[in-house]
Amino acid sequence: MMLLGTRMVCDGKTARQIFDEVMANPARKKFGFGEKIAIVNVDFQQAYTALDRFATSYETDPRQIEYANSISRLARAKGMPVVWTRVAYMENADDAGIWGTRTNTPDSLQNIKYGSDRHAYDPRCEIDANDLQYTKRMPSAFFETQLASFLVWHKVDTVVVTGGSTSGCVRATAVDSLSHGYRTIVPIETCADKHESYHFANLTDLQLKYADVEPVQTVIDWLEAR
Repeated sequence: MMLLGTRMVCDGKTARQIFDEVMANPARKKFGFGEKIAIVNVDFQQAYTALDRFATSYETDPRQIEYANSISRLARAKGMPVVWTRVAYMENADDAGIWGTRTNTPDSLQNIKYGSDRHAYDPRCEIDANDLQYTKRMPSAFFETQLASFLVWHKVDTVVVTGGSTSGCVRATAVDSLSHGYRTIVPIETCADKHESYHFANLTDLQLKYADVEPVQTVIDWLEAR
């Protein structure tokens, strides 16, 4: 019997090898940029970026925040909106819902409290007074937030997603971005995760299904050419 479908492949390749192969495929059609982008910087808060302070933090590219700052700065200069999100919960963590029930330690997600050091943005972030900032409760920057209406108001057609984690809030935001009808760009160097397997597996999945996964220089070049 000739099979048209695919039985799950088990070839021993690493997530990084598969990612490199997918990115080298010139036949993969891109969604591309539209006319106006928004930079959505997801969860650059100390709980996830302060390697010397919090066990929940992680780093992939040490220049990650520098790159996010650079494209945010360029977007502002071109009159395009910049967004910064972070995560925190009320004292009894009721607003974390079921997501806050697996563990209950000082490092647990639901114990990131409003106004705490874990809630604070990383001091390296260059946040402008006119950037949209808000605290979310779930992985996606779209879920029960003002982001969708904010993007409509600014007549955005393309969303650039940066931040962490690649396998968590970045992925969730990128999937929701596509679901809301936006061209979606994920700059590789601006994302981070705890393990390269999670990082590259999710970048691969995003590239194949939901977004254009691009070097950050691609975003810089597009903005500079506007």
